[in-house]
Amino acid sequence: MYLLCTIAASLISFLFLKWMKTRRFCMDMKRLDGKTVLITGGNSGIGKEAAIAMAMRGARVIIACRDPEKAEKAVREIKTTSHSLNVLHMHLDLANLRSVRDFCKTFLQKEKRLDILINNAAMPSVLDWTDDSFSMCFGVNHLGHFLLTNLLLGRLKETAPSRVITLTCSAYKYQKLDFQDLNYNLFPFFTYCRSKLANIYFTQELARMMEGKGVTAYSVNPGYVQSNWTCHYSTLFRLVMQVVMFMFFVSCEAGAQTVIHCAVADEVLPHSGGHFTDCRHATLRPFARDSGVAKKLWEASERLVKLA
Repeated sequence: MYLLCTIAASLISFLFLKWMKTRRFCMDMKRLDGKTVLITGGNSGIGKEAAIAMAMRGARVIIACRDPEKAEKAVREIKTTSHSLNVLHMHLDLANLRSVRDFCKTFLQKEKRLDILINNAAMPSVLDWTDDSFSMCFGVNHLGHFLLTNLLLGRLKETAPSRVITLTCSAYKYQKLDFQDLNYNLFPFFTYCRSKLANIYFTQELARMMEGKGVTAYSVNPGYVQSNWTCHYSTLFRLVMQVVMFMFFVSCEAGAQTVIHCAVADEVLPHSGGHFTDCRHATLRPFARDSGVAKKLWEASERLVKLA
């Protein structure tokens, strides 16, 4: 009897874990020939899988990351997997606003199109500071992408219809923004949550501002993904998380599906400013749908990155 109970419990646990890791795959194989896709952090994880998918559809793919060696290796792998030679990398450090400005200047000089911008790069819950003295999570996850998108907005409008996809996380629901301390950096996880909430507000305000101008915007929650985010932590933490991720997290390929869906599917077009997860439009918590807060954050961000 004990043996039967053990087998039954094991089977139920296996089926439960398998159900938890089930994800929809983007089945839209629309071609992207002649289009240019820019992906931040496209050298690994979700960004790399999205780059492969875009290259397979015929797009010119540019991955933007700060480590040239990792970028070159990723470009070779993306080319091999996608059977496309139209893949390249450009240097970008989102923790340095000067680097963001230099990147955009070079991009605009070299590239005549920008059809899809995927704001994928992110810092996990770390207690650190950017070169511009912003908390690392808020500075990289929100302000870096905010400045990048704004500086490239003209090119996005020129090549309309175009799309901006920004990755966020379900952790947004655990914090609210404090406009008296946007640069909060006391508890790393709370800082991360606030940066992901900022990504959502950014997407909503961008969509509102671009209404009728041919640029649509979407925020994406890819779920819990087996990526290399643990590299910022101790060896012991990484070992423990490897077990947890194996059991509960989905693959990078599965995690990238909603990003791909928002990049190519026509069914997302009526939902500009919307939030997507598992290839479906999702409902946010009421406080994360506050247009007044979204506008206030946009204006504050303009001042912080010196656009205003």
